[in-house]
Amino acid sequence: MAALRRDKSGNTLAIVAASLIPLAGMVGGGVDISRMYIVKTRLQHACDAGALAGRKQMGGGTWAFSNYAARTAAERFFDANIQASPYGAASVTKTFTENAGKVTGVASATLPMTLMRVFGKTTETLSVTCDAEMRLPNTDVMFVLDTTGSMGSKAVNTDSQTKMEALKSAVKCFYETVARLDTNENCVGGAPSGGTGSTVQIRFGFMPYATNVNVGKLLPTGFIADSWNYQSREPQWNTTTSTEWGAVVDTTGSPGNGSSDWSDWETVSSHWFGCPSTPGNQNNVSGTVTVDTAVSTSGNTRTWQTRTYSKYNIEYRQQSSGWQCHIQSRRRGTGSYTVVQHTQTQVTTTQQTFWRWHYGLIAHNIAGLKNGTSWNNTVQLPIGNNGSNRTITWDGCIEERTTVSQASYTPIPSDAKDLDIDLVPNPADPTTLWGPALQQAIFARDVTNSWNQLDRSDAYTTTDYYNSVPYYCPEEAKKLQSWPTASAFESYVDGLNPNGNTYHDIGLLWGARFLSPTGIFRSENEYTPQGGEIERHLIFMTDGEACTNTTDYAAYGLPWLDRRTTDPNQAPTDGCLTTGTITQQVNARTQAICTAVRNKNITLWVIWFGASSPTIEGMMQTCATPGRYFAARNSTELQNTFKSIADQISQLRLTK
Repeated sequence: MAALRRDKSGNTLAIVAASLIPLAGMVGGGVDISRMYIVKTRLQHACDAGALAGRKQMGGGTWAFSNYAARTAAERFFDANIQASPYGAASVTKTFTENAGKVTGVASATLPMTLMRVFGKTTETLSVTCDAEMRLPNTDVMFVLDTTGSMGSKAVNTDSQTKMEALKSAVKCFYETVARLDTNENCVGGAPSGGTGSTVQIRFGFMPYATNVNVGKLLPTGFIADSWNYQSREPQWNTTTSTEWGAVVDTTGSPGNGSSDWSDWETVSSHWFGCPSTPGNQNNVSGTVTVDTAVSTSGNTRTWQTRTYSKYNIEYRQQSSGWQCHIQSRRRGTGSYTVVQHTQTQVTTTQQTFWRWHYGLIAHNIAGLKNGTSWNNTVQLPIGNNGSNRTITWDGCIEERTTVSQASYTPIPSDAKDLDIDLVPNPADPTTLWGPALQQAIFARDVTNSWNQLDRSDAYTTTDYYNSVPYYCPEEAKKLQSWPTASAFESYVDGLNPNGNTYHDIGLLWGARFLSPTGIFRSENEYTPQGGEIERHLIFMTDGEACTNTTDYAAYGLPWLDRRTTDPNQAPTDGCLTTGTITQQVNARTQAICTAVRNKNITLWVIWFGASSPTIEGMMQTCATPGRYFAARNSTELQNTFKSIADQISQLRLTK
């Protein structure tokens, strides 16, 4: 043994042999840890892919819809992203569930160890979690919706709904997808739940349109003029003037002392065939006597005094008249007296009686619609019988501000202030202000029984001309706002009704104004209250080409008389599609507004709802942001179109 201890040649082998065991553990551990990392990474990727696919399949619907199709999609994508027995892993499991719109996944696998077995570690169970949910950016959506008369018909005979009913259904389902709140509509994908949470701002606004838009009472009172020109009438009067003395004004004068003039003789008694003895005269008799002084006139004022004396003198006389003898007396005041001063001033009265009407472009004072910062619903105008005031009701529709007439509005001319989306009104500049549309104040000049009688010349007559021109004011618009309860959203949408002709330009123009971050509602629209950026979408849906009428009282007045958008020297013409000078103006203005909207970094979605019409569809496709034009031929396609847009707006984001 001692010899063995002294023999050092074999020690190296013993040391190497002894170190192989920990070295094997270190190498084996490194290999197995690498395998565990790779398998867990694959599990995570597969879990993420499955959660994302499941949430995308779910869309705006529910997890259980279509026999849990979303869960099936999640599992299928998980399987596609992890190979069978990755690196020898076994017992691969996955479970996907949903709560409040969030899809959560849990995946696990059992990985057999290699070299680590020598240390008694035969397997390792690996597990991962993942989730995905619809994360919207801060989003504003403005619906510009055609509510004209044609929306009351069906798109195709096989539809069970009118176009208006189909639109209401589609908009509610859009709300379900984006706001994640359930409405009373039966939407594709089932009922949503959970909402969008408090960390994101989702707002919707509405701009229903026909011949006009109902926006006036949503504006500050300073944006509407105090006086506006209408095709109306004003009374002219006959004036007569008369002058008379006004009421007597009495004041107390300075007292005095003296005697008044004698009064006139008055008969005290009368006698036939002789005279009795005459009473004796008396002086300084106690008792009052009142005497008026002579009237003094100076200019348009006259004065006199009433003096009340403390004593009086009295004289008597005989006065014969035929066979009669009259005893007469007279008095005069004497001594101290008090004075009442009387003053009268001449008053000139001017009286007006109705003469005739002046019909023309009349400036009416409509400031009575304003009540501080709020609005009154009526105003008094002197257009009633014989020039009396008549109560005129304002429903909220407007007349547009200053414009010009051109064949093209690209670029928009600086004088066309009506087409400037962002121009904020200046009360000191009337050309920047809007006016209230007052249909009851409009008179079709010279018309008594036929539109052919219309005449632009001013008229002076006692005749009552036609005072019920065609007029259509849609439901009041809604500014961008959160709709935290589905019932309020439903109630507004259900209140939309079809009526009137189709003027696309006015709807798009005001939809853009209500959505713009740099215009009249900049303080509300530029950023969220927390300073966050906002994505903006304008959804423009129409079922028809522009359709106009020369006698529609609309946003630019009564077209035949006002001619604000057409040649003032020629009678305008109307029609549909491209027929008529008014229609051509609507089309040209619409295209200019479309360009202006797109240039403001607003995504402009355009939906044509109805039968194929290549001309108008071409215009609408040009209007839309590239790739954002849709055509829906029936009610089912309309709902699918709105859902597709909602799904695209609802951008999918992984939370892990």
